[in-house]
Amino acid sequence: MAEITTAQESGTETEVAMSVNGVARRVRVEPRKTLADTLREDLGLTGTHLGCEHGVCGACTVLLDGEAVRACLIFTVQTEGSEVTTIEGLAADADSLTPVQRAFREHHGLQCGFCTPGFIMSATALLRDDPDPDEEEIREGLSGNLCRCTGYQGIIRAVKTAAEEAGHQ
Repeated sequence: MAEITTAQESGTETEVAMSVNGVARRVRVEPRKTLADTLREDLGLTGTHLGCEHGVCGACTVLLDGEAVRACLIFTVQTEGSEVTTIEGLAADADSLTPVQRAFREHHGLQCGFCTPGFIMSATALLRDDPDPDEEEIREGLSGNLCRCTGYQGIIRAVKTAAEEAGHQ
């Protein structure tokens, strides 16, 4: 049975059914509510960060039917029948981290951590589509994500390492 979460009551809400991290969910939202706000406010999935709220920084990146998207630019009503994967849906705990998550930890691909979920989601989609990218392809694949702390070198090394690790499995 799907869990139902109710947003603030108003006469203009729409019920949306989607799968979030493999769990069937139903939410009632105003048509103008973004997926990022629904994930954070209604579903309690606060790993999806809001930075610029204009789709520029990439902090809110999630997978929508497997594709990396900016959750701040998608209305929740657009996700009807879709599969949404957030950073919380990648690993149950520290012992089951994905190769991308392990590599970010190993290569210090984060400092403050604010941008990290978006980078990890983008890198996950990139490596799914291109399991052996070169540095230029990694930089291009992550170009929609901004970090103000790291200088990107640890992030690039992390994605390279994750690709190598996945290639050996």
